[in-house]
Amino acid sequence: MLASQRKAELVSRLQREGRLIAKEVADALAVSEDTIRRDLRELAAEGRLQRVHGGALPTSPAVAGFVDRQAMGHAGKAAIGRAAAARVRPGSLILIDGGTTALQVARHLPRELTATVVTHSPHVAMELSGHGGLEVILLGGVLFRHSMVTMGVQTLEEVRRLKVDLFFLGVTGVHPAAGLTTGHHQDAVVKAAMAEQAAETVVLASAEKIGAASPYLVLPAAAASVLITDHRGAADVLDPIADLGVEIARVTV
Repeated sequence: MLASQRKAELVSRLQREGRLIAKEVADALAVSEDTIRRDLRELAAEGRLQRVHGGALPTSPAVAGFVDRQAMGHAGKAAIGRAAAARVRPGSLILIDGGTTALQVARHLPRELTATVVTHSPHVAMELSGHGGLEVILLGGVLFRHSMVTMGVQTLEEVRRLKVDLFFLGVTGVHPAAGLTTGHHQDAVVKAAMAEQAAETVVLASAEKIGAASPYLVLPAAAASVLITDHRGAADVLDPIADLGVEIARVTV
């Protein structure tokens, strides 16, 4: 089998099965594990999969820029945002991440709600500007245009002064073994720091993120309190996360 044919077979298997284990694929194709690992490295460099220990997972389409992601799964993100907003109690202090799904949380907060919202997303802050009962705190820092959030030393210093009730976390990949991941290192650092300051972390994950992985770990899957998703496929990814003690809240689109 030519290398191009072998790579095509690896991509096809990944699409069918949702993951690749290098040893199993090597045995099935009668080639060495080193050959499969080399193929996986090259496919990862092409952006066609995400390498993980022992094999590979699908790469997340959600690593695209903020504008491009606004067109992805809008109805599902709105349903996730609605369910997340319903968890906010009057008088609470909450932290809302950046991203298109987190923006839906802001859009669905009740107009009569009295609470304090902290965010590093200018889009979230602007969405909440008409809510008279909300105090909105916009964290400072350098604008990261890809995700339209602030980050850097100033952001981290301000985050570490917080103690919030709920943190609504957006990620680009959710997998029981690979964890909660994102596509940018600094973004992962800020998100992890935010989770450290929260009594509960609520993960917002539209369907395309379930079973996928991105290069940078935010948190192990077990660190989440709740996972809200519109994923309706096989439970082989979500069930192991639930077994870790994470509440799985499925929404209907």
